[in-house]
Amino acid sequence: MKLFKFLLISCFIGFSQWTALAQEVNYVEENYVKQEFQIPMRDGVKLHTVVYSPKDASQKYPILMSRTPYNSGPYGKDTMKRSLGPSEKLMKEGYIFIYQDVRGRWMSEGSYDNMRPTLPDRKKNSKEIDESTDTFDTIEWLLKNLTNSNQKVGMWGISYPGFYSAAALPFAHPALKAVSPQAPIADFYFDDFHHNGAYFLSYWVATAVFGYQHDGPTDKPWYQMVNTGTKDAYQFFLDMGSLKNADKYYGEDNFFWTELKENPDYNEFWQKRNLLPHLKDTKPAVMTVGGWFDAEDLYGPLNIYKTIEKNTPNAYNTLVMGPWSHGDWARVSGAQKVSNIYFGDDINLWYQNEVEAVFFDHFLKGTGDGKTGLPEAYLFDTGTKEWKKFDTWPPREAVTTAYFPHASGALSTEKPAGNEFSEYISDPAKPVPHSPDIKFNFTPRKYMADDQRFAARRPDVLVFETDILTEDITVAGEIFAKLQVSTSETDADWIVKLVDVFPHDTPDHEYVQQGTHLSNYHMMVRSEVIRGRYRESFSAPKPFTPNQITEVPLQLQDVLHTFKKGHKIQIQIQSTWFPLIDRNPQKYVENIFKADDADFIKATHRVYHHSDKPTEISVQLLK
Repeated sequence: MKLFKFLLISCFIGFSQWTALAQEVNYVEENYVKQEFQIPMRDGVKLHTVVYSPKDASQKYPILMSRTPYNSGPYGKDTMKRSLGPSEKLMKEGYIFIYQDVRGRWMSEGSYDNMRPTLPDRKKNSKEIDESTDTFDTIEWLLKNLTNSNQKVGMWGISYPGFYSAAALPFAHPALKAVSPQAPIADFYFDDFHHNGAYFLSYWVATAVFGYQHDGPTDKPWYQMVNTGTKDAYQFFLDMGSLKNADKYYGEDNFFWTELKENPDYNEFWQKRNLLPHLKDTKPAVMTVGGWFDAEDLYGPLNIYKTIEKNTPNAYNTLVMGPWSHGDWARVSGAQKVSNIYFGDDINLWYQNEVEAVFFDHFLKGTGDGKTGLPEAYLFDTGTKEWKKFDTWPPREAVTTAYFPHASGALSTEKPAGNEFSEYISDPAKPVPHSPDIKFNFTPRKYMADDQRFAARRPDVLVFETDILTEDITVAGEIFAKLQVSTSETDADWIVKLVDVFPHDTPDHEYVQQGTHLSNYHMMVRSEVIRGRYRESFSAPKPFTPNQITEVPLQLQDVLHTFKKGHKIQIQIQSTWFPLIDRNPQKYVENIFKADDADFIKATHRVYHHSDKPTEISVQLLK
């Protein structure tokens, strides 16, 4: 239980608090005044809002706000945060920092709704609410009641607070000038709890946080985390069996668990919670931030940026993607590493001072004319380990190139010449692990850059790789897999992994975990899953016809990675990824959340290498 509480705090409550060790302990108390307000919304519900104002009253300050479901504490006028805002630099430059509990959470009134649907329009004098109206009403109140404000407002937030930042963009308040959604959720069916129809079982423990309504404002947790009684997540979930057996932990009491299991398809319930269709006519400047190794929210930042770029091409809309897992950029740490991969020193601090602070200062304190000096896209190449600037993303100069797996295990740009296939037996009783670690995470993290040798050496994982590269190859942009497959049964999951195979003589560095070596390291660069029943439509599932060749399209998230000379490019294909995702019974059932244990059966899966319909992986290359 202590582990889960710690992870909950570190993952969600305050990424900026990781900077506290680098700051004077009493800085906030010495330089800021704290106030707490219950701000009324248009429907009468009051939201708990904490205001930290600079003591120096000789000037007026912009407002920088974060809205959160994880608590705006510490509560009480005499207790203060140890650090404020996204970074130490911004805290010391002087802003009015606002933290607000969203409705239905902690000290705020009202009912909570996960990814509350955005209203399609705004009717005059309507009492209808969404996260945009709550933000609008909060800003309106702050501007009228804070006498030291310069009447300019910015927002930031990481993870779920990142969603609340992005959700403020539709029908934004005129004073909202700059918004930085960081690791934002865009659509719960493709972020966090699902990926292309596959349920992310690794988030099951987090269901407790989001699934219980509180009885009214409270400064104490009202939900109870599940005590699994073990550190071995793989065995725990295997012993649990079908997801229907999870009801004994949550059942009807947890409304979010009920919503998950009653809505397995991308139906109206999920569709109306998709924020992307509402990102139109964007007025505030936007800087979306994400991590290339963010196991939780990678879909969100990429697609929020692309959607705004498409719908409002003249908006100030930029993208920052670094060598980070979830929220790493908000911490101050010398060495930046994910799993066993070291990317360099002081990357986070550089971003905070030279990118994030520049963005907010320009639009909230400066001219706000958009001439920030920052590029359209500031992206980190995770192979060469350096920042690169782009005028567009994906780069317009990138060339789409197809790689073809061959039955021999080769991967090349040449199409197969024959009519061969590769096959494996997928057994739900012995699923492929997603990580070699024995642990029970609150949410997954390091697997995104883990060594994949443990999977490559299993018989139920297909491996295809190039010859040793004679020159650097930079993949920059989108990845699209077009699988030609069949199954002996009626359903299957398909997982595709893009892997960088290091040379045998790669030396270790000081951050390599004990028992691991970088010699022949199989670094996962990108991976994704699709539940095969959704190959034609996420809202209309369809069984497979046994042993019939079927096309399964799978969009992987973008990358910027240089496969260096002497390395190899590898593709892995498999059908289980446990307990990252739940197990597919492989026998088609209407709702996998309600499958019986007897429904889980072995199946033989094939990947085809036919000359007329080959399996292919398309990437965008920079020449």
